[in-house]
Amino acid sequence: MNTKKFLLPESELPTHWYNVVADLPNRPLPPLNPQTKEPITPQELEAILPPELIKQELSTERYIEIPEPVREKYRIYRPSPLIRAFELEKALKTDCKIYYKYEGQSPSGSHKPNTAIAQAYFNKIAGTRKITTETGAGQWGTALSYACAQFDIECEVYMVRVSYDQKPYRKILMNTFGATVYPSPSERTQSGRNFLKQNPQTNGTLGMAISEAIEMAVQSEDTKYSLGSVLNHTLLHQTIIGQEALKQMDLAQDYPDVVIAPLGGGSNFAGLAFPFLRENLTQKKNTRFVAVEPASCPKLTQGKFMYDFGDTQGFTPLLPMYTLGHNFEPSAIHAGGLRYHGASVLCSQLLRDQLIEAKAVDQIECFEAGTLFAKTEGIIPAPESNHAIAQVLREVQNARLEGQSKTILFNLSGHGFVDMMAYSDYQNGKLSTHTLDPKTLETSLAEIQALQPPALV
Repeated sequence: MNTKKFLLPESELPTHWYNVVADLPNRPLPPLNPQTKEPITPQELEAILPPELIKQELSTERYIEIPEPVREKYRIYRPSPLIRAFELEKALKTDCKIYYKYEGQSPSGSHKPNTAIAQAYFNKIAGTRKITTETGAGQWGTALSYACAQFDIECEVYMVRVSYDQKPYRKILMNTFGATVYPSPSERTQSGRNFLKQNPQTNGTLGMAISEAIEMAVQSEDTKYSLGSVLNHTLLHQTIIGQEALKQMDLAQDYPDVVIAPLGGGSNFAGLAFPFLRENLTQKKNTRFVAVEPASCPKLTQGKFMYDFGDTQGFTPLLPMYTLGHNFEPSAIHAGGLRYHGASVLCSQLLRDQLIEAKAVDQIECFEAGTLFAKTEGIIPAPESNHAIAQVLREVQNARLEGQSKTILFNLSGHGFVDMMAYSDYQNGKLSTHTLDPKTLETSLAEIQALQPPALV
């Protein structure tokens, strides 16, 4: 009998996070102070982040130890299973071997607690009383709400308005864990009032919600801000996924030819891909890495590598990344966690150096793929995860045309049990195909041209 699930005992839980910066052939350009255009200093981050997270954000060490209190919280749901998708393979009539790392067994139903628990812990030991944050689809807000409850920290969440309306049960989950949740943009902040004045009917964006959360955080010394993706330390914490998967692929006596994961800000993709990318960089492996984004928010495939703000109001440092412009407002797709204008600095550098690939997929193709996966493997994927599955189906088709058999590994980053309205809209023909208007993109990128430092090539 062929093994379907590859499980690790708790004793095999990784003891360190992996920092890909140590092995990059080209280090990323530094984040800049928007006023001086000079690299930011650790002191400039102290208003929003606790000391240990600032240290991790700027670190070039290859491995950073996971504190025992964090590992103890991880043990509730980690190590997560690696699963061979035999039933999907049969349905596709393919010789390809398909594996998925399933992160939907966590308390929030996604990969997000991997960094939420760590960030809450480091805030707790720094004396933080309250954390503010943003959330798109609600998975990050749910994870941080849970993590804050574990360490007795107050949590305030600004949820992108379209997802706040689309996903009411996400708000209930966050409330159950003790968080206060507001639709963004809101009337609570000056940033929110500015956005509503410009467009009272706005669906909101992650960039807007980040602005509101940062604005609230800097008003009190015992309040900090927490981001669920994009930043180096956030991607760092997620690498526990790929480190487990490396051990599990050994158990399967197999190794991936291609690794696939969705990319909104970058933590989902980085979590699975970075430890395998290390093998390419240090052990001469030849795995392909494919980051998958929405066709309606294609920063990697249609955006431009530029310095840009991580938020809409301009509170963050300038980050060197592939971006659509911080004022870009994506279509109201159901994969709210991927509706972000930019990509992380690290993922952007990897794409710039052609060490990873990027593909864009429309949401209808994604839900077709997710529905097939649900029928065969029995798990209803989150809308974000459907992007990875859609790319898996493309890879299988390409392998068939090439007459090859490939080993494919993807990140099933969360379940869709709180996203059933999205599946209902798909089943009832209410989803639309979204394309990016070139003129909208041109205008959005032109708006950030003045932010570029003279030295950027």
